[in-house]
Amino acid sequence: MTNRQVPLVVIKRLPRYHRYLGELLDNRIYRVSSTELSEKMGVTASQIRQDLNYFGGFGQQGYGYNVQMLYDAITALLGLNKGYKTVIIGAGNLGRALANYAGFSKRGFSLIGIFDTNPALIGKEVSGQIIKHYDDAKDFIKAEKPDIAILAVPKVTVNRVAEDMVSYGIKALWNFAHVDLDLPGDVIIENVHLSDSLMTLSYRMSEFGERK
Repeated sequence: MTNRQVPLVVIKRLPRYHRYLGELLDNRIYRVSSTELSEKMGVTASQIRQDLNYFGGFGQQGYGYNVQMLYDAITALLGLNKGYKTVIIGAGNLGRALANYAGFSKRGFSLIGIFDTNPALIGKEVSGQIIKHYDDAKDFIKAEKPDIAILAVPKVTVNRVAEDMVSYGIKALWNFAHVDLDLPGDVIIENVHLSDSLMTLSYRMSEFGERK
């Protein structure tokens, strides 16, 4: 990797590269040009070359990209080969849906625990995990040392839960509550707002309707 700081917009495109390259491998396509990749991704060929140049380029003039080599390189860049351990806090509808998402294990994330405060959910099994009471989270996290906490809790409690997770030693939070967490220090936070995506879709539908 070069010493240049990689723009966030480029980092956010890496998962898309990874996904499309994986589809090429599934279809037994082992070489691809930036032009062919641009047609699949809806990004210009020059933008693809510029993005990948932040990490060393990978392509060869007149040959294009070795799909397996580029896929493996992006896998490493994304840290998907490190085997991160995760816990889910909140076993409501969203928490259970996330627990059942098969893409976690496929991409190297192992779910090792689920926690909630609802007595009706404690003891039930989700994706091979027994839902434990939130009061047990502290000892479990200190013993098992998960890397990531997935927060699927209400907005009114997420700040307290996030602070708990950090105090227990977790340094990466994937937050699904409808509020942007902003914790001090070396905590990595990814805030996910599903409603933002829905409103973006609504805007595009309205814009399309006006053009018709």
